[in-house]
Amino acid sequence: MSTLAHTMMTAARSADTGIVGPGELDRYPYADAPATDRPGGSSWDGVESDLARVGRRAGGSRGRGLHGQLVQQLGQMIVSGDLGADRPLVPEEIGQRFEVSRTVVRESLRVLEAKGLVSARPNVGTRVRPVSDWNLLDPDIIEWRAFGPQRDDQRRELFELRWTIEPLAARLAAGHVREEIQQRLADMTEIMSHAATQGDSLTFARADAEFHALLLQLAGNRMLEHLSGIVSAALQVSGGPVTACERPGDHSVALHCRVVEALAAGDGAAAETAMRQLLAVHPDAGSPGDPGHVVPAPREH
Repeated sequence: MSTLAHTMMTAARSADTGIVGPGELDRYPYADAPATDRPGGSSWDGVESDLARVGRRAGGSRGRGLHGQLVQQLGQMIVSGDLGADRPLVPEEIGQRFEVSRTVVRESLRVLEAKGLVSARPNVGTRVRPVSDWNLLDPDIIEWRAFGPQRDDQRRELFELRWTIEPLAARLAAGHVREEIQQRLADMTEIMSHAATQGDSLTFARADAEFHALLLQLAGNRMLEHLSGIVSAALQVSGGPVTACERPGDHSVALHCRVVEALAAGDGAAAETAMRQLLAVHPDAGSPGDPGHVVPAPREH
């Protein structure tokens, strides 16, 4: 096994254990405090149990700092519908509820505003925006939707997006492959092969995500390249199938290798065909228009 494969598998196993460094868990004492001890609770009645649920679920936010964690929790609550459209978000109440400073609240709301989740207007204040205004291509929103009631829609929409752009990217990439990128793609197939043999689905998923992101970056189209982060987020979201193939194995690895071979030969048509076959490996794939055609969907701020 190559050094790169060993490094990725070790990192994947470390991440999977959930081990964190000292000082990374001293966040949000509100989760253990009685509701009656916190000021401003009336405006948040009915979401208390959801706060605890979101807090347990948001392990990926550990180590982000107060600002990142507040973005994570508020974002999940908005996307899940716990904080519905047009709901006012009063910074003072948020600060009291989450026991953070005004600066942390202000910066967190700015991040959420940039994602289209909230709007702030003079004399109106900050309010939750409807789904139609959200930036649904934002990797954080992809992640949050994957955990909420829109999970099935998220999976289906991500698959349809991937089915549309990735075969085209593979065709275009056949004319742009550089030696170092070709080697990197080959490395990813080696890692996936070894991970499948070991039953290491997490390492397989991470190598798979990099493989598909590299293809989008190779297409020679800046707009497609911009979507590589979205595909990576879709493939790496936890809590559901995280690869183009829900059951990683020899067949999936062979199709990845077929894409690499077509790229090396400069055969765009073969690369496109292999990519469509690879996406179709997913047991729920079906055809692009099928209602049941679905695929899976901790970032710093």
